[in-house]
Amino acid sequence: MNVISTPNYTATIIIGTEYGYSKKSYDKDTLIKFLQEYQIKNIKEKSIYLSACISSCEIVLSGHIEPHYQLSFINYPKFPLDENTFKKEVEALTQYLMKKLRQNRVVILYHNESKMFELNQEIDPRI
Repeated sequence: MNVISTPNYTATIIIGTEYGYSKKSYDKDTLIKFLQEYQIKNIKEKSIYLSACISSCEIVLSGHIEPHYQLSFINYPKFPLDENTFKKEVEALTQYLMKKLRQNRVVILYHNESKMFELNQEIDPRI
């Protein structure tokens, strides 16, 4: 049996399930479609394999409860990346998904920091 060990880098993208603040939701299949388009392009152009685990969750703030998706990533031992490349690739994917899914704000939780991407300071009026 072959055992491969790599440095432990993790990231989680937390992204809302609505297009902007429109009250119109996209489904998990739409998210997967855009994720796979990006992954295929990255594999062909850069030989970078960034697999994701997708789960549903709710963000609760005051009286507002908003459905979100979490996309979790690890530094997969079969296709290891250095920490800078790992973060750069997760951030590029985040920006791609923000555009495709019309997100104003998305948070990435890394193993050693939290980072928010924000197009403007607008807040969902339901909060």
